[in-house]
Formats: sequence, structure tokens, C-alpha cells
Amino acid sequence: MTKFRAACIAVVSAVVTLGFVSLVASQEQKPEAPPAEVVVYTSELPKSALFEFEIWSDSASPGGKMVGTPNTGDMLHPPPEEDPHVKFKVNVQSGVPYRCWIHMKVGAPKGFSKANRLYVQFSNAVDAANREVLKPGTASYLTAQGPTQQGWKWVGCDVAGGKPSDSLVYFRASGEVLVHVQAGMEGVAFDQLLLSPAQFLEKPPSEAIVKK
Repeated sequence: MTKFRAACIAVVSAVVTLGFVSLVASQEQKPEAPPAEVVVYTSELPKSALFEFEIWSDSASPGGKMVGTPNTGDMLHPPPEEDPHVKFKVNVQSGVPYRCWIHMKVGAPKGFSKANRLYVQFSNAVDAANREVLKPGTASYLTAQGPTQQGWKWVGCDVAGGKPSDSLVYFRASGEVLVHVQAGMEGVAFDQLLLSPAQFLEKPPSEAIVKK
């Protein structure tokens, strides 16, 4: 092999190697797709997801349906009490802060009930320090406290007495988690639950229906 030919082969090999390294580097630097907004319409839930909640018609709701609890004026208790609730699963991404919002319909007050409160829990949820929180069946939960005025309202799910940052929800692993929404007052209803990692992280939706 001549020196000239050997030099040509070396140059070609170096170019190929450099191109491969550049391709790998560009793939490694490619940012991950941003986490999606998680939107749940209660009209799409099976009846098996409801415990002492009923399906009610409302033309303003997605699919023309919402879920709510009859109002007898009795008092309800927060978790871990097993009062009326709705359970369903959603897919989430780990290491991402989510803000929880519920599109609540405040009902007519009666007896002990102002018909304006829900409690929310999640499986596999952690706080910013990676400690387990909000687990269904425990006394750790977020509260969606609606206004006293009857009607529809996007309501934030918050830690009682905490800072806004305390209400952000993180998850230990990506994948499917269980959401537990429990009535805090009889007569309350809702038609959407939103877990927002970006678009509604600080402010609630301005539209009545968030599109999937």
C-alpha cells in the first residue's frame, strides 16, 4: 500500500468517525418532548369509577355530562374517611411539577353543606424533597375549595395553609397513577380534572372546557 493511499484511507476513516460522533452527540442533545397536559372528562369515566357519585346532565359540560353527589345537608369528612369519591387512572411524567385544577359546579347550600369542596389524592406522588404525599387512604390530600356562589368555576387543588409551591404535585416514576377525588361537601359536582405541567401551572384555564 502506498503512503498516498494509506493517507487517503486515514482521512476517510476520520471523516466517517467524526460524522458518527456528531450524529450521536446531536441525538443525545435532542430535548425530550415536553410533558402533555393531562385532561380528564368525567363523562368518559365508567360507572364503576363512581362511589356514591351520580352522573348528571349539563349542556355546558364535555359530552353533556358531569358527576355529583346528592345534597341531603349532611356533613362529610376528609380522607382517610371513605366518603363519596371518584377514582380513575392517568399517565404522568416523573420529575415534573404539575398543578391540579378541577372544573367544579358549586351547588345549592343545604344544612351543613355549602356544596363547594372536593379532596384530591394521587398514588406515587411525592413532594419537592421526594417524600411520599397525597397517597389515597391517608390523611394527606389537596383541597379544591370552591366559592360560595353557585355555578361553574375552575378551582385550584391546594395544600391547606401552604404556599403556592406546596400545591405542586410531583411523581416518583413515569407511567400510570391513580387519582382519587372525594366529595368534601354534599351537592358538589365536577366535569373535568386537569393536571398541568406548563400551560396552566400558575393560572387556571379561561375557557370552560380544556381540549385534549
